[in-house]
Amino acid sequence: MKKKRQIPSKLGIGLLLITCLLSLIGALFVFEASVNESLTTFGDRFYLFKQQLWGIGIGWIALLCGLIIPSHWWLKISPLFYIFSLLLMSLVFLPGVGLTLNGAARWITIAGVTFQPVEIVKFSLIAYLASLLTKKIQLWSFAFILGLPAVILLLQPDMGSLLLILSIGIGLYFAAGGELKQIGMIALFGLPILLLAVLSSSYRLQRIMTFINPESDPLGASFHIRQITIALGRGGILGQGLGNSSQKYAYIPEASTDSIFAIIGEEIGFVGSSLLIGLFAAYAYIGYRLVQQSTQSQAVKLLGLGIVIWVSVQVLLNLSAVVALVPLTGVPLPLISYGRSSLIMVLFATGILLRTGKQT
Repeated sequence: MKKKRQIPSKLGIGLLLITCLLSLIGALFVFEASVNESLTTFGDRFYLFKQQLWGIGIGWIALLCGLIIPSHWWLKISPLFYIFSLLLMSLVFLPGVGLTLNGAARWITIAGVTFQPVEIVKFSLIAYLASLLTKKIQLWSFAFILGLPAVILLLQPDMGSLLLILSIGIGLYFAAGGELKQIGMIALFGLPILLLAVLSSSYRLQRIMTFINPESDPLGASFHIRQITIALGRGGILGQGLGNSSQKYAYIPEASTDSIFAIIGEEIGFVGSSLLIGLFAAYAYIGYRLVQQSTQSQAVKLLGLGIVIWVSVQVLLNLSAVVALVPLTGVPLPLISYGRSSLIMVLFATGILLRTGKQT
């Protein structure tokens, strides 16, 4: 009897092509947005661009690993992986290992390699919840699992990642059959804590006040969002042309990371930005279809759906912050922003999503 083999579906091939295209677009605009920063900080105008290329190379190897390794294996080790990722994220507070930038402790350095452990936590949480939510799990157990990384993120502080983690968890809980009443109870308990965390921090409160009144401090707290708005306004319909952004020359803070979409909007305008958003929408739609048509176990399908929620919500948070629909969050644009930790983990997760959609 001939051995059955698994082949990628047409949807899987489409997702692979979209991922490849987004990676290339990201590399292009990281180069465009980081030339000035690379030259002034590292003395090499191509430094951040070369680092991004390294991330793409490692990320595509990680994608192949996610595509080759059976998905149920990640579910099997998910409890240990979840605990390990939380320990990694706790190391940000350890002197000599944790790295604090701009008042936030979000990075760790091990053997000369700096990365953000929250990127690993995003995947480990999805895998652990996917393995648990197919069974009967009590609401307090779910809240405890979701609450552990939430507390660490509040202490760092990293409100953008906190909102993303909460969205992933609640989205998976609802997809697994959780009732709206139960989700409402979680929100009723969590919102006052979140509000207290915002009001107790002058930094977070300043972000909220800047969002409400961008004109309040144009050369101080409101400088970032005002410069982003100027960049998008200069882009107009068709943009200023590739390489012609003026806002990337030290006007926009974090131009190659969290605010890279503002540079994209300035250079390729509304039309080009809309096409990029269309690629992300296609990623989410194809990913959802892959999960929906999958013949694998319910836990594996929840794992794939969690990845779709992760990427989709992160895109929404980043774009909403850039166009001033929500306060600035510090969340990178997946596959586009500079940042090897995010890039590698999103590519790895995409490989697992492709594995979910393989057909025999």
